[in-house]
Amino acid sequence: MTDKPKPKLAVWKFASCDGCQLSLLDCEDELLAITEEIEIANFPEASRAVVEGPYDLSLVEGSITTPQDLERIQHIRRQSRHLVTIGACATSGGIQALRNFKDIDEFISIVYASPQFISTLDKSTPISAHVKVDFELRGCPISKVQLVEVICAFLSERTPNTPAHSTCMECKRSGTVCVMVGKGTMCLGPVTHAGCNALCPTYNRGCFGCFGPKENPNTASLGSWLREQNIESGEVMRAFRSFNAGSEAFLKESELHEKENPQH
Repeated sequence: MTDKPKPKLAVWKFASCDGCQLSLLDCEDELLAITEEIEIANFPEASRAVVEGPYDLSLVEGSITTPQDLERIQHIRRQSRHLVTIGACATSGGIQALRNFKDIDEFISIVYASPQFISTLDKSTPISAHVKVDFELRGCPISKVQLVEVICAFLSERTPNTPAHSTCMECKRSGTVCVMVGKGTMCLGPVTHAGCNALCPTYNRGCFGCFGPKENPNTASLGSWLREQNIESGEVMRAFRSFNAGSEAFLKESELHEKENPQH
């Protein structure tokens, strides 16, 4: 009787900083346990060894920014039984999505000495804009605890159990005093997906929205409250245009405040 082959895991990179892939390597002891149940078949960040597909689970980091990216992600999707996007770049276009609000040709002419050799798309877009995605894991970078949960859920053929509530819940559970109420600090915690254990508020800083919008975020209410605190519309706009500027909820709210102060 032959042993059942292990499911194949592949990790892919597009436009990104590699931070989310490093979160997988940071799992250390957990990763050793996972490898007993799954074969890491393609992970350039960890090994040059490559096992050919198809793959049972693909983890994709990074946004789509070039014509070559478009072709490659479609090829990966065809090779993958399940495809999970990891991190802000893959789920919302990342910090590089800030270029979506400006003239990309102008940027290229300023940055590159020979812009005629640069081939890029007008916008930085999430993976889901181009192929079917089975699950999105948010964060900049992602939580290694949530990543392990996603992989274990795949092995168990169940839905991943990741929090749908906001960062505010993490503050309340840890007893952290609200920086918005207590100090009037601008904070995106009420509309941001949990996952970082409220790292910034714990150190008396407002949440920067690294984990993107939570489910059904009331960004309009938060945006209005911030304006009532005499925070300039341009500053509110920039708060929503950071790591997850391409997420629909944050994008729409930033555009509303841009209209109030168009010079920004």
